[in-house]
Amino acid sequence: MDYFSRIDNVVAFIMKAAVTVLGLFVSFAMVVGIVSRALLDAPVFGLEELVLMAAMWLYMLGAALASRERSHLSADFIQAFSKNETLNNVTKLIATILSVVLAAFFVSWSYSLFSWGFERGQVTPVFSIPQYISQGSLLVASIFLLLYAVRDLVNDVGQLFKKEAVSH
Repeated sequence: MDYFSRIDNVVAFIMKAAVTVLGLFVSFAMVVGIVSRALLDAPVFGLEELVLMAAMWLYMLGAALASRERSHLSADFIQAFSKNETLNNVTKLIATILSVVLAAFFVSWSYSLFSWGFERGQVTPVFSIPQYISQGSLLVASIFLLLYAVRDLVNDVGQLFKKEAVSH
C-alpha cells in the first residue's frame, strides 16, 4: 500500500502544481482580456479559447483533488442527526457505492465524448487547437474520480467491518 501512496502523492503534487499554474494563467489572462478590451479598445483574439481550455482543466483537476481529499460537496444530513455510528457508516457506504457507479458512468460518457472529438477532428477557431484537448480534461478527471471513489469504497467497507468486528 505504501507504493500506491507514494504514486498518489506524486500525482497529487503534479495536479496541485497544474491547478496553481492554470489558476494563475486564467486569472492573468482574464485581466489582460478585460484591460485590452475595456481600456485599450483592442481585444486579444483567441484569448477566450485559451482561457476556456485552461479553465476546463483547472476545474476538472480541482474536482479530482477534492475527490482525493474527500472534500467535495456531500449531503451528510443523517450523520448530522444521528449518533449511531453503524448507521452513519452504512449511509456513508451507500453514498460511496453510488459515487462509484456514477463515476463509472462518467468515465464511459467522457471517453465517448473524447473519442468522438478525436474522430471528428474539431478545432478551435483562432488557434486550431484540437477540441479533444479540453474534452480530455473530463476523461482524466473522471478516471481520477473513479479511482478515488473505489479507494473510498474499500476504506468504507473496511471501516464498517472493523467496527462490527470490534462490537462482537
